[in-house]
Amino acid sequence: MLSYVNNSDEKKLLNKKEGVREVHRTPMQTENMAKKKKTTEAAFSSTEEMEGLVVRNTGSNYIVRLEEGREQPCRIKGNFRIKGIRTTNPVAVGDRVKVARASDDAWYITAINPRNNYIIRRASNLSKESHILASNLDTAALVATLRDPFTPTTFIDRFMATSEAYNVPAILILNKCDMWDEEEREIASALCYLYSSIGYQTLCVSAKTGEGLDELRKLTKDKITLLGGNSGVGKSSLINALVPGAELRTGSVSDIHHTGMHTTTFSEMVTLPYGGEIIDVPGVKGFGTIDFEAAEVSHYFPEIFRIGADCRYSDCKHVNEPGCAVIPAVENHNIALSRYQSYLSILEEASEAEGADKYRKGY
Repeated sequence: MLSYVNNSDEKKLLNKKEGVREVHRTPMQTENMAKKKKTTEAAFSSTEEMEGLVVRNTGSNYIVRLEEGREQPCRIKGNFRIKGIRTTNPVAVGDRVKVARASDDAWYITAINPRNNYIIRRASNLSKESHILASNLDTAALVATLRDPFTPTTFIDRFMATSEAYNVPAILILNKCDMWDEEEREIASALCYLYSSIGYQTLCVSAKTGEGLDELRKLTKDKITLLGGNSGVGKSSLINALVPGAELRTGSVSDIHHTGMHTTTFSEMVTLPYGGEIIDVPGVKGFGTIDFEAAEVSHYFPEIFRIGADCRYSDCKHVNEPGCAVIPAVENHNIALSRYQSYLSILEEASEAEGADKYRKGY
């Protein structure tokens, strides 16, 4: 909500603590806003609200699937953006929402039902804000590739840690296995062993040849699944293989940088013919975590959390503390060095954020 300026230092301090933005307005501006608010409320007062599911987000407009099955284009009421929500997209695909038709016959999203969970990352353009990829998920599937483009383990670990933090079961999909040479097949085997030993479902697939798609169908059947990953890893191609007729646009990989080029420009939920929904989201180059508390980071790495229970001190950060059980486990290869390095990078970010008096807020 917006606050109005007065001369009270107490009010200013409260606004600072709550992250509320102060706005200077003339008395006439204030009166006009009050009239506009009253008119807007009256426009919706005679319209019965309906519930629906957000199935597409283009940034400024949304498609909501109503309970009757009809898909209705909707806009968002302006006050969603001034209620202290620090995400770049206050409404996400997967949200259960309430909608109503205004007197001008336009449909608006008027409320968001409580979310069961969501996948969120630090916004690439606004470092202090975040972007919700999707909500109310049964599974978060990360699509990774070993070449064209190469997905670093740091990206995988950040995605998995975020899934753990927000209570979404995650799976790892290694795509484009038809392109692998012998060395890459060994790397893929090692990655599958690493992440499956931690407890994550892993599989190797090819949208081109169909290898592994039957297993992917089993894992996504009757579930709402987010399909995430770097640009160019083949998410849209996989959906096209799973959903005949989907015809999602696909693109090539940059010959110069060997990185993916964006083809999906909005988030969209696609109905699977064998039951369930899959959510295609734009590819990203990095996956920044947000709102992780330093003391909690190890909780999002299952193997570190398990072995960390044997540390001498319950608040051990697993960096250089005496009696730490995690560091010897890394040295003895009971914890993968790549996973430990990913843990340290997230821990550093969380510690720096806490040092800057970063506060946790709801989304």
